[in-house]
Amino acid sequence: MAKNKFSPLDQGLPITTVQNVQNILAYNPATTEGFSEGIAEFRPAHPRHQQQQAFMATQRSPGGMYHSRPPSHMFSPHQVQQPFIRHSPSSFGYSNGRQFPSPSVPSMHGTSLSTWNNPLALGSGAPLSSPMTTLASQFSDLQLGSQIATLESPIRPLASPLVTMSSPLIQSPLELHGSSLSFTAPLGEESEPILLPPTAPASQPNPPITSDSTAVAVRRFEPPLRPDIGHSGRPISLRANHFQVKIPSIELFHYDVAIIPEKCPRRVNREVVEEVVKKYSHYFGGQKPVFDGRKNLYSKRPLPIGRERVEVEVSINGDNAGKQDRLFKVSIKHVAKVNLGYLEQALDGRIQVPFEAIQALDVIMRHLPSQKYAPVGRSFFAPPDHQDVHPLGGGREVWFGFHQSIRPTQWKMMMNIDVSATAFYKHQSVLDFLAEVLDLQSINDQTRPLSDSQRVKFSREIKGLKVEVTHTGRIRRKYRIQDVTRRPATAQTFPMQLSPDSPETVDCSVVQYFKEKHKIKLLFPHLPCLQVGKLEKHTYLPLEVCVLVPGQRCTKKLSDIQTSHMIHATARNAPDREFEINKIIEKANFNEDPFVREFGISVDSKMVMITGRVLPPPKLQYGGLTRVQAEPRQGQWDMRSKHFYQGIEIHSWAICVFAQQRQCKEEQLRQFIFNLRKISRDAGMSIRNDPMYCRYASNIDQVEPLLKHIKNTYPTVQLIMIVLPGKTPIYAEVKRVGDTLLGVATQCVQTKNINKISIQTISNLCLKINVKLGGINSIIVPEMKPSFLRTEPVIFFGADVTHPAAGDDKKPSIAAVVGSIDGHPSRYSASVRIQQHRQEIIQDLTSMVRELLIAFYKNTRGFKPTRIIFYRDGVSEGQFQMVLHSELQSIMQACMELERDYQPGITFIVVQKRHHTRLFCADRRDQVGRSGNIPAGTTVDVGITHPSEFDFYLCSHAGIQGTSRPSHYHVLWDDNNFTADELQSLTYQLCHTYVRCTRSVSIPAPAYYAHLVAFRARYHLMDREERSTDGSGTSGSDDYKVSSPQSMAQAIKVHDVISKVMYFA
Repeated sequence: MAKNKFSPLDQGLPITTVQNVQNILAYNPATTEGFSEGIAEFRPAHPRHQQQQAFMATQRSPGGMYHSRPPSHMFSPHQVQQPFIRHSPSSFGYSNGRQFPSPSVPSMHGTSLSTWNNPLALGSGAPLSSPMTTLASQFSDLQLGSQIATLESPIRPLASPLVTMSSPLIQSPLELHGSSLSFTAPLGEESEPILLPPTAPASQPNPPITSDSTAVAVRRFEPPLRPDIGHSGRPISLRANHFQVKIPSIELFHYDVAIIPEKCPRRVNREVVEEVVKKYSHYFGGQKPVFDGRKNLYSKRPLPIGRERVEVEVSINGDNAGKQDRLFKVSIKHVAKVNLGYLEQALDGRIQVPFEAIQALDVIMRHLPSQKYAPVGRSFFAPPDHQDVHPLGGGREVWFGFHQSIRPTQWKMMMNIDVSATAFYKHQSVLDFLAEVLDLQSINDQTRPLSDSQRVKFSREIKGLKVEVTHTGRIRRKYRIQDVTRRPATAQTFPMQLSPDSPETVDCSVVQYFKEKHKIKLLFPHLPCLQVGKLEKHTYLPLEVCVLVPGQRCTKKLSDIQTSHMIHATARNAPDREFEINKIIEKANFNEDPFVREFGISVDSKMVMITGRVLPPPKLQYGGLTRVQAEPRQGQWDMRSKHFYQGIEIHSWAICVFAQQRQCKEEQLRQFIFNLRKISRDAGMSIRNDPMYCRYASNIDQVEPLLKHIKNTYPTVQLIMIVLPGKTPIYAEVKRVGDTLLGVATQCVQTKNINKISIQTISNLCLKINVKLGGINSIIVPEMKPSFLRTEPVIFFGADVTHPAAGDDKKPSIAAVVGSIDGHPSRYSASVRIQQHRQEIIQDLTSMVRELLIAFYKNTRGFKPTRIIFYRDGVSEGQFQMVLHSELQSIMQACMELERDYQPGITFIVVQKRHHTRLFCADRRDQVGRSGNIPAGTTVDVGITHPSEFDFYLCSHAGIQGTSRPSHYHVLWDDNNFTADELQSLTYQLCHTYVRCTRSVSIPAPAYYAHLVAFRARYHLMDREERSTDGSGTSGSDDYKVSSPQSMAQAIKVHDVISKVMYFA
């Protein structure tokens, strides 16, 4: 907009809609000068329609560019304009997927006038009662075109504004639409959303806004309703591990329980409440109340305590033999009634799912299992039988159990039951634990004091665990380990009081103390001690008098070998897993659970039957002269007789071998190079010459100088191939130097693949090398893509946040976002940030999205996306509202920072892999492969999905080992009004565009790439000490050197040259 024309920004006013500008003019005619000329700038047709015309007129190059002169309204990547004045809502058609009544027709729900506004400064729509003209007449006055003005336009109006702000010149009533409120509250060890029924619409006036005050009403974002049920694909009969739960329409009574002393384990709290129910039976009248182990107690009938808080005292047996009973004070107070009848309305889609009813059901169903088993999250575990022990190494073993959760689905409540397994520490002596950690055959092999590296390794593993002592007879006290001493027991001293009445102390060694006090001569005085309790008390225990307390779950990261053992121990093919789940249901016998029966609840013993669909796979287009198309079968295809869609020619490359020459002989290396050049040529990626440089190296300190020497000597080098002896810290250093310092592509290969040449392995290397150098392996056949992908520029985003290993409380989280930069889509650019420890919300999403939008604009030579499709990985259900509210606004803000009238349609989809829903073929003839899994492309959007919101399950990959886990997709926002078939087919197609293999993968490629980017950034952040311990399976948080945010941000910043290609492939 020209500077001499009217702009609310120039007047110091908040951003407003055109509609509110009309109000400004009505109330203050003095502002009309120059405004009519300014409005003329908004007269072009709908931006998406105009972009479609330009897009369809272009010719796509093999690289996915759009060649033509871009329309005049496209933004410049080098120019950031101010947030912009907006049209009325239906001119851009932004909607969250719900149909709203026409704003020109009075409605009991009030007006739906709204706009896709700047989340930081937004205009408010006027209510129907104000002296405003209808939306259609406003369009007519502004001459925005009949296509936009007609209410029959296929583009729906916006649902409601992000944030409403009254204009300083307008003080008309603002109608706040009723919407469901949401906040989080603790449930067990997790946080879940609390969804309350919608409130009735309420009207209240807007307060005037002055220069010193801002009145903002923030609205809640609501996920879209399910648009329809999908029909594409062939039907398939399935069973899901969901069991129907029948619930009476009764009221429950919710009580708050406070226990003093506080912060006791749940197990202790349950014992306390159980004792209260027994001792004060007159309060409970023979009822069987249920308790969650923290604060929530539910009963079927009201307790005779009214609404007053009642306090009682009970005592329970001490933890240790010979210890006196512990006294507890317990107070109980009525909180609310919980109406289970609301669930029926929620399952019909009439109201939001009442969280308080779901929580009550969950507590009822978990009450008895929590007393019988070891609860971990939503799962229950039991110690393994002696005949069924699965050791993992390092003092850990596998415990098997089951997962249990209550879920609302279409028309009925379901209980999700699944097999579960996790790692626990063995119940054994600390000496045996030390031997396992250090890989000793016997503790007797350790005849010397521990070296520094041994002590650090042992300390990392045992710190935080509980031990009980064996030298005090029947009183076996328990302690939590704080540290491992640096000195052995012979040299470790502590200040010992000469007498109880004397403050004088004398230094006494641990060996001497145990010999004099307990008459014990230590057998391993050369080993260190455990420091327990409070550090200032100097309590040291020799290893040989300590035993690990049973039932301690391992929260530390498993090593690669331990992970391999875990997979081997827990992998079950689909029929076997189905059989085990049915055994769990039979053993649990919920219908005989006295607490479940108390509340009149029953559980079906058979898995629910559902009808799914197997979607047809897309065809893949390859290049070369033949331009062959590949058709996936059972989720895979091969590249034989096919060329990359766009292959790269390699003229300059080098090889560095970080292995001993006897491990990787020169003759074997020459043979590998010959085969690599041959197979790459057959694939359409021609390696023109032998490597210009080849050298053997030995250790990590040589990585940086060697790679710098290659880059300086051969400035045009395209690729450096690194040969490694196996999993080694050198890998992280190679990626740090290549990605962040030199900007040169690196490809690592293990010596075993050099010595034993496999065509499949070399083909996979070619897939990765081609895209790292800017090539395109394959694309979806254009005719099979959705119509809008052929007529509009669309950008696909993938986002993920990775957190440090469990137990690490220092390292930052890493947020990664990738965005497509061509029209296929096949090529992606990445943006990565470090952020606060364990922060799930992507804090700098606005600038990250802005970077990627500009990258799309540059690579497509002047096209800006008309649609944004955003796949967000790693979000739990309890975080939906928080993530949506923050990240959707960030995406919108990024668009508005680029251009004032840039409003692409946004679809925000959460991808979930960490769930326990499994699908099994009802007909054995439908089973695929040796594992008997469901076919790739199996989709379910009925029976086990959300009662009203837009979600579905899609198993896009072919299960090779174990039971396939379908990915769960939940649409949190949809401006683009996708049908179920459109979004499911699009998602399935994206699972075939992953560049590192010729298989469909379990989640869409952009979401997968975001995970790879974050994982690569974790390597970039490692310092030298961490790289030296990489692969040990420990978190390393204790020795982590805290760096400044600026230095960490610089450490993960990739070189400008390599940022233009998929370096993370």
